Amino acid sequence: MKKESKIYKTYVEIMRRELVPAMGCTEPIAVAFCAAKAREVLGGLPEHVHIQASGNIIKNVKSVIVPHTNGLRGLEAAAAVGILFGDSCKQLEVISSVTAEQECSLAERMKDFDIKVSPLDSIHLLDLVITVTKGECSVSVHIEDEHTNITEIINNGKCVFFEREKACEDEAKPDHNLLCIADIFDFAETVEIADVEAVLQRQIDYNTAISREGLTNNYGARIGQLLMKQDDSIRTRAKAYAAAGSDARMSGCDMPVVINSGSGNQGMTASLPVIAYAEYHEKSREELLRALTLSNLVTLHLKSGIGRLSAYCGAVSAGAGAGAGIAYLLTHDLRAINHTLVNALAISSGIVCDGAKASCAAKIAMAVDAGIMGFEMFSEGCQFYGGDGLVSKGVENTIRNIYMLGHDGMKETDRKIIEIMTGC
Repeated sequence: MKKESKIYKTYVEIMRRELVPAMGCTEPIAVAFCAAKAREVLGGLPEHVHIQASGNIIKNVKSVIVPHTNGLRGLEAAAAVGILFGDSCKQLEVISSVTAEQECSLAERMKDFDIKVSPLDSIHLLDLVITVTKGECSVSVHIEDEHTNITEIINNGKCVFFEREKACEDEAKPDHNLLCIADIFDFAETVEIADVEAVLQRQIDYNTAISREGLTNNYGARIGQLLMKQDDSIRTRAKAYAAAGSDARMSGCDMPVVINSGSGNQGMTASLPVIAYAEYHEKSREELLRALTLSNLVTLHLKSGIGRLSAYCGAVSAGAGAGAGIAYLLTHDLRAINHTLVNALAISSGIVCDGAKASCAAKIAMAVDAGIMGFEMFSEGCQFYGGDGLVSKGVENTIRNIYMLGHDGMKETDRKIIEIMTGC
C-alpha cells in the first residue's frame, strides 16, 4: 500500500485516535470526565449534582469498581471523584492524579453535595448529561457517542459550547468505512513501522503491565490466575494474559491501559494474546508490531458497524481480532485471516454484554479461545460455510451480518438486560 494513499493515511490516523490510554473502565471514567468539566466551568464545588445517563452507561457503571475511590462503585462515586479531584484536561486519565489521602477522604467528602441519578431516554447508546448547581449558578455538560465527546456546555442558561458544525467535524474524523480486511492486511504488510510504532509500543507496555498485575495479585474472580493453573500451553497463556488484565481493571486497578473502540477490555483482548504468541514463537519486534497493527484494525472494523456500546459483547470482536492477529503472525496469509475471522465469529457471537464487572474477564477468555480455535480450524482444513447461521460467503458479508445483529438485533435484548439489572 502506498504511503500517499488515502487509505494508508486514514488507517494511521484511526490508530492514533483510537489506541489511547485510559485509567479504569471507560464508562465511569466518562462520568468522571464529564463531572470534572462541569465543576471546572462552574468554578467551584457544587451543592447539587444531577446525572442523566443512557441505559448502557448505567449498565456499565453499576458494578465496576472506580479507581481511586477506595473500592466504591456506581455513577455517584464516578461523578464525585471527578468533581472533587479530577482534571478534565487528562481526558480518559481524568482521575490519574488522585492522591492516597484524597482517595481515603472521598466517601466523607461526597456528603458535601447531593447527587441525583436519572435515566436518559435517548437514541444514543452513549449519552450523558451532568448538571452541577451552586446557589443561583448552574452548569450542564453533555457527552454523546464517544466517551470524551462533549457536544454542549450550558452555563447559567447560556450555551457556551455547541457542536454546531457537526458535518464539518465528522469530515475531520477518519472514515472507518474505509476499513476492510483485505486493505487492513495490505496495510499491516507494508506500513512503515515508524508510523505506528509509538501507539503500539505504548499498548504493549501498558497492557502487559496490568496483565502481570492481574496475574500477581488478587483481583475479581482471578480468571487469569485460574487459567494459568490449568496448564502452561500457549493457548492457555494467551487467554490468561488477557483475562488477568481485565481481572485487575474491573476491580479498580489504577494502572492505565491502551483501549480499542473505546474499551480497555477490548484493547487488552486485541493485543495481549498476540503478544503472548509472538513471545512463544520468538517473533521479531517488527513482526509483533505488524501483527498488532492487523489485530487492532480488524477489531476496530468489527466494532465500527456495531457502535461503542451494545448488548453484543465487545470481547467477541476483539477476540476475533486477536485470532486474526495470531493467524497473521504465524502465516502472513490473507486467506488464513479471513477464515479465522469467519470461524471465530460463528463460534462466539452469542455472548451478551450485561455491564462491566468481574465476569468480563471470563468472557474475554472465551472470546480469545474462539479466535484461536478459528485459526486452528483453518490450519486443519476445517471451516464454517455460508448459510451456517450468521455465516455468509465472504468475510465482509459475514461481518455485515454481525453488524446487523449487534447494532439492530440486540436493541430489545439491551433494553431487557438494563431492565433486569436496574429493576425498572
